[in-house]
Amino acid sequence: MLKNSFISIISQKEKEENRGSVEFQVFGFTNKIRKLTSHLELHKKDYLSQRGLRKILGKRQRLLAYLSKKDKVRYKELISQLNS
Repeated sequence: MLKNSFISIISQKEKEENRGSVEFQVFGFTNKIRKLTSHLELHKKDYLSQRGLRKILGKRQRLLAYLSKKDKVRYKELISQLNS
């Protein structure tokens, strides 16, 4: 399972200050996506979790599209942090 490999790039101080930022929300959605993906590998017929995963993927995609339109530099930094 991938439980120990979740993203913890943002420090505790930044978490308290920027909870509404796009980056924070994308990191949270990415963690949820990874958890649900590992869950669905074990439980292939859990259709409610599949639906929840699709909803979270859509939310994250919309946030990333918004950020890419508004600020290309922050978008590229976020993508590089997610890939590492």
